[in-house]
Amino acid sequence: MSQTTAVVGAHDPGDAVPAPPGSEFAPLLRTVKSRGLLERRRAWYALCLSVNALALAGIVTGIVLIGDSWTTLLLAPLLAVFGARTAFIGHDAGHSQIAGGKTANRLIGLIHGNLLLGMSYSWWNDKHNRHHANPNHIDKDPDVVADILVFTGEQAKHRSGFRRWLTLNQAWLFFPLTLLEGVALKVHGFQDLRRQPRRDRTVEGALLVGHVAAYATLLLTSMSPGKALAFAALHQALFGLHLGLAFAPNHKGMEMPDPNGERWGHLRRQVLTSRNIRGGPLTDWFLGGLNYQVEHHLFPSMPRPNLRLAQPLVRAHCEDVGIPYVETGLVDSYRQALRHLHEVGEPLRPEWTERRRSG
Repeated sequence: MSQTTAVVGAHDPGDAVPAPPGSEFAPLLRTVKSRGLLERRRAWYALCLSVNALALAGIVTGIVLIGDSWTTLLLAPLLAVFGARTAFIGHDAGHSQIAGGKTANRLIGLIHGNLLLGMSYSWWNDKHNRHHANPNHIDKDPDVVADILVFTGEQAKHRSGFRRWLTLNQAWLFFPLTLLEGVALKVHGFQDLRRQPRRDRTVEGALLVGHVAAYATLLLTSMSPGKALAFAALHQALFGLHLGLAFAPNHKGMEMPDPNGERWGHLRRQVLTSRNIRGGPLTDWFLGGLNYQVEHHLFPSMPRPNLRLAQPLVRAHCEDVGIPYVETGLVDSYRQALRHLHEVGEPLRPEWTERRRSG
């Protein structure tokens, strides 16, 4: 672990697994509740949603007014940045952070996910809730299932052909691959419609199609097909990269529970598998509050602006019970995550080198 990483608690994460009798989380929960940190922040979110809507409206207006010019492409990065803000709002709605009722949160999520981004709110919620229930659990967390990337040596052993090459180079390929994430999220949303009940499928499908139609209409009526395609490619690539930059530091390279070992309690399961990112208001804005990953995982419904207020309480409690609390800088978090991806593929390298020599 890097020297810039702050770790509270004297125990190694592996030594911290056995939990004492009783719930280690209950005293922290009582403290957080007594401070009112789980109460809704409606005014804060109203301002957040309003500013984001005005920014998106301003960017769309700029696209229409500038029109068929390569200068319009300068608005693609801005649309990507505020698209990520929109995704963060959808994420918060999915965790019931914004409104008190399920219906209102779902409506906010459908607007910001399906309509504005073309991402399925139901698909994201189902996948993300399974991640929250068992973060970094190789059998239960969909975020660490072997796919394009792998996260354990055991997964790497079963790779062959082109996938083996991907595993060998996954640390170098990680951020380039995120350039495709914006499109991949849309594809997953459409594919998931088959899983959804008919009523949800109708609503979500209509909004997803509405997004695609509105997006294509905006670009093709404002620009020539070539410029529209260039704008879309740049926008979607930067949007995916931004989301990758926000999600990459959170869990990669952190503890992974042993599927056959003792089950950790809520506090250890969430703290040992999560990494916080040190920073100020700009970091909070850029990462959408996900830099408080430990607090967010312990209290998923806690409103985003309260996470910073809860951090000292969580850190102190972890120190009291002897659980490592990991916090590092943004750049170092990427270094740690990429180092883990590189190390996972390390056992394959001698065999790969030998094959190339003999081939």
